[in-house]
Amino acid sequence: MTTTREPHGTQPIRLREFRASDVEAAVALWETCGLTRPWNDPRADIARSLGAQPELFLVAEREPAGDARDGAALVGTVMAGFDGHRGWMYYLATAPEVRGAGVGRALVSEVERRLAAIGCPKAQLMVRSENSAAVGFYTALGYETNDVLVLGKRLIDDAT
Repeated sequence: MTTTREPHGTQPIRLREFRASDVEAAVALWETCGLTRPWNDPRADIARSLGAQPELFLVAEREPAGDARDGAALVGTVMAGFDGHRGWMYYLATAPEVRGAGVGRALVSEVERRLAAIGCPKAQLMVRSENSAAVGFYTALGYETNDVLVLGKRLIDDAT
């Protein structure tokens, strides 16, 4: 399924499922947005997601303006998964030039819709505590802080 939106009079934004040809554009967007970390290989994360629930990995692309011959530009992503108990969102990113135009909201809304359609009772995400802009964005979408401590253990070292 694809959705077309026109945020604040810009070129239409279309949501669609991630394709293998999107890898480099997605990684570049994540790097621009500060989402990558040295200990996580974003290409390996993409491959893992596509091998699990590819229908929950979405991109937003801006249609080319007028008679432009360039292809659509990737301006947003969200990767999600459902473990049978909770849905989790990762790598929500929007290009700086479309922030505030509803692209992130559209991506979250569509992935929430898809999670609900497969029986997911609750969507969750993690935000780095210093990222107050992201906390404000998610709070405005109805997400609440949960009083939990997230613990993690690396099972595969992507840095090697």
